[in-house]
Amino acid sequence: LAFCRGRIVRVPKGPLIRVVGTEVAIPCSVSDYDGPSEQNFDWEFSRDTDFVRIVSTWDSTFTSEEYQKRVGRGDIKLRRSSNDAVELVIRNIQPADQGRYKCSTPSTDATVQGNYDAEVQVKVISDGLSVSGSKARSSTSLRLSEGDSFKLRCSAITTSPEHTHLHVTWQIKSGSSWRDILSLTHEGKFQPGPGYEERYRTGDVRLDTGANDTYRFSVSQASSVDGGAYRCLVSEWVRGADGSWQKIQEKSVEIASVSIQRTDVVISTSNVSVTERDSLDLTCNITTDRSGIFQAEVMWYFSTSPDDTLSDAQLLLSMDRDSVVSDSTLISLSHVDRNSYRLLVRDVDVEDSGYYFCEAAIWVPLHNGSWHKVVERTSAPVSVVVTALEPDYDVFLNASKTPKFSDDPTELNCRITNVQDTEANIRFSVSWYYRQPLPGDDVEREELLATMDADWTLLPGDRGRERIQNGEMIFSKKSADTFSLRIQWTSESDRGDYFCVISAWSRHRNNSWVKSKDVYSSSVNIFWATQDYTLTVEAVKLKPFFVAGHTFEMTCKVSSKNIKTPRYSVLITAEKPFTDQSNPNGTTRIISLNQDSVVRLEDWTDQTRVDGVVLEKVQENEFRYRMYQTQISDAGLYRCVVTAWSPGGGGMWREAVNGLSNPIQIDFQTSGPVFNVSVHSDSPTIYQGEVADLLCIITTEGMPLEPDDMSFDVSWFAVRSFALDREPVLLASLDRRGIVTQSRRNGSSDLSLERISPLEFRLRVHGCEDHDFGNHYCVVTPWVRSATGVWQREPDIKAKPIFLSVKMDVLNAFKYPLLIGIGLATVIGLLSCLIGYCSSRWCCKKEVQETRRERRRLMSMEMD
Repeated sequence: LAFCRGRIVRVPKGPLIRVVGTEVAIPCSVSDYDGPSEQNFDWEFSRDTDFVRIVSTWDSTFTSEEYQKRVGRGDIKLRRSSNDAVELVIRNIQPADQGRYKCSTPSTDATVQGNYDAEVQVKVISDGLSVSGSKARSSTSLRLSEGDSFKLRCSAITTSPEHTHLHVTWQIKSGSSWRDILSLTHEGKFQPGPGYEERYRTGDVRLDTGANDTYRFSVSQASSVDGGAYRCLVSEWVRGADGSWQKIQEKSVEIASVSIQRTDVVISTSNVSVTERDSLDLTCNITTDRSGIFQAEVMWYFSTSPDDTLSDAQLLLSMDRDSVVSDSTLISLSHVDRNSYRLLVRDVDVEDSGYYFCEAAIWVPLHNGSWHKVVERTSAPVSVVVTALEPDYDVFLNASKTPKFSDDPTELNCRITNVQDTEANIRFSVSWYYRQPLPGDDVEREELLATMDADWTLLPGDRGRERIQNGEMIFSKKSADTFSLRIQWTSESDRGDYFCVISAWSRHRNNSWVKSKDVYSSSVNIFWATQDYTLTVEAVKLKPFFVAGHTFEMTCKVSSKNIKTPRYSVLITAEKPFTDQSNPNGTTRIISLNQDSVVRLEDWTDQTRVDGVVLEKVQENEFRYRMYQTQISDAGLYRCVVTAWSPGGGGMWREAVNGLSNPIQIDFQTSGPVFNVSVHSDSPTIYQGEVADLLCIITTEGMPLEPDDMSFDVSWFAVRSFALDREPVLLASLDRRGIVTQSRRNGSSDLSLERISPLEFRLRVHGCEDHDFGNHYCVVTPWVRSATGVWQREPDIKAKPIFLSVKMDVLNAFKYPLLIGIGLATVIGLLSCLIGYCSSRWCCKKEVQETRRERRRLMSMEMD
């Protein structure tokens, strides 16, 4: 392919047939060339053998004297379409221009390859196409009514010596541009223009051929969009040498100018306002210039929105073209004159407010006696407002009960007064609102508590829904003109302004109730003076001095102000030193007693001393806390956290205020031993499958103790990382009674924990795996027996971690795979030799049979 590549110059395949007097454009392009992207072109012409230079893209002196005038006038020019393509344009081509045209490109290639010119034959024929309109006049003017039909004709004929086809298109001019309506293509196909596809399918627009080369365009139902100038556009096409169709010329003639008189439907009145129980009178007028026989069909519609379609609107009455009106009791439709239709609605109601519009259709008779609908129009909607007959009344709101303290009841009465002009079909309902006064210029926000509909059904609002369901808010109707709101237990959040709204409801013809009027009452303020709650808590230590093992006792005395009949709940907390490993946050909740005197252990986790703490109520405002057999680990600051409760609504207690007592310190003065813990291993780096030994060694300083007077809880932990940046994992623990507890493991390795001396504990990891690596340490909890025989727990001690590294034994890891591989290779090799031997011995052996030769004596030549 690389050797065959070269420059290619292309022109259309000839001959090119063109009509005299038209404009001709002959394209020429080049491809597969080297050098600059923009290529130059030279055009030459020949009638017989010699070529005459016409025009060039790069040499202004290229044109011969014969063509200099035509090139200078612009009758012949080059039009560049891209860097590698141009068109030779000849305006008003003549028979003398018939001949061969050659397009050549100067070489820009490194080597000469391919073709550098191409020729095309151009044939010029005479103009044989004629297009004309109606025989009577070249152009007519038609004035039609909407829905009429019309037909237009044009004639097109060609006497061309070549075999050409005609393409006929009917166009309409709306504004300044022509639009295609319907075409009969040069291939004999009908093609509707944009927007006329549906009308062509329904047969509304047609194009027919007739005698004497005529083309008849017809429209069955004219609309307002069909108004404008019409013309017949005819183009002549010929099939080229390459099989494609080429347009060689085009002519047009204006046929007619059509104007369409629009039929309008309007309602004589604009927006209407009537009073309830009056009559509504509307007239629908049809505007048309039809003078012949026609009948109108009218339908009146009602809608609540001006944007609703006919399918969404309600049909009120209809009159067909025979003046037959549909039945209705309160609505009538009458034919006033030829083009006017009157709608009368008696005894209008508020529900009749909305939008009214009429739809009219024009029907004309056909020659066969049937009727044909030519146009249908809908009027613009007319707004009708029906003013209700509102009753006249006033609303008065007063408070029959106001709270003096929190949780007192509140009762409001909303009364209807000065009732006038009310009928028997008027009903009253109430809505209750709350408004909280805001400081400064902030906008007050109204919140709905509850409302009643026309059936006196209570509908709770968002603010009062939960309290209404719990019975804390009660809404009632005491009499025909009085509505009541009662709050059983008024809280501080209920302070604010309250007002009621009385709504009047009117009964309509369909027995439905519609709200006609709202009257607001003046607001009533619910407020009572309050003082801030005060709570004081004092903690007292009953025994100033004691030692470990004795009972710790303290009391909490509470005093409060501005709290109505308070009750107290007490919580005892302890702030331990930060060295306590069991409570790193420093504060522990020990025991609590609620306002109903129910005691509960909170975070007390010492199972051996479940009954070691007691909290009791001595008096109404005094509480006592005892802790038996105190340990050294109990050292810290103890406080009383007291919460005051006041009685709330429905027998519930409401939290009023919290208080914190002064701290009471437990500090043991002791000169006992000091314990230290360390971790040791003879071989911190081991191989997989070996046993790792870790020792937890305890040393004492200070006062010596007998081994029987001390005991230890030992726990082993591991952090699976080189740095201590992960959570420790509990491996195993040994309590002071000698009970070993192991955590659940995922691997195949095993653990053992034992005491090898009074102050040494050994952890063994059997069959170590790679996941057993990491930092290992132990946590020791010492227990010391005091002189009184009571065991005291000392603070936890954490040892410095030691890193255990687990390596892999490469020889042992690859020993068995190597032996298995060598064995399998030997077996497969022997098996292959056996199969080869058997195949060559028995399966592939061929028996060669030699042909038997006959032994005959040679004959002498003479006998032969």
